[in-house]
Amino acid sequence: MDAAYNLARWLAGNSHDAEDVAQEAILRAFKFFDGFRGEDARTWLLKIVRNTFYTQWRRTRVRDETTAFDEDVHSLAEDDEALPMAASANDDPQAILSRTQDIKLLDRALAGIPCEYREALVLRELEDLSYKQIASTLDVPIGTVMSRLARGRRLLLQEFRRLGGEHQPEYSSGPRVLLDTNPHEEPSPCPS
Repeated sequence: MDAAYNLARWLAGNSHDAEDVAQEAILRAFKFFDGFRGEDARTWLLKIVRNTFYTQWRRTRVRDETTAFDEDVHSLAEDDEALPMAASANDDPQAILSRTQDIKLLDRALAGIPCEYREALVLRELEDLSYKQIASTLDVPIGTVMSRLARGRRLLLQEFRRLGGEHQPEYSSGPRVLLDTNPHEEPSPCPS
């Protein structure tokens, strides 16, 4: 379920729409479970999430609806619970602050790269899918996945540096998490 929301968040560009997309995708998965052919269930679900997003995006685009920014809806709580395990208990406060800032900067950098690269990076680096699973989810050849990942990583590093990151951040072996930290700089939604 977390993987479905995570992909939906990076596709939709904001948490509210991501929740709607993930929920709709889960409902579709249950409804069409008899169509599941025994392949990798996670990849199957992520493909449904992606297709659900693009279906909803096309409908919204056709109606040309716009939603005004609502501070209460689009803002995150600024509490410590929203931060991932960015540091261990042995780290000094300066190291914790530095890693937290790097994570926020990395999140903004990922939001700033084109959708097809962001999509591939999220599936590989955050969801830990294999190249074959990514190819199946995105309906592209494995070679395309490999080139999107290589190009996406270069673009991500360029964007990270452009935003003020001087080095590639190093993290502990904890879970790889990118935060939804800046409500004013949501990732741009992925058009089809």
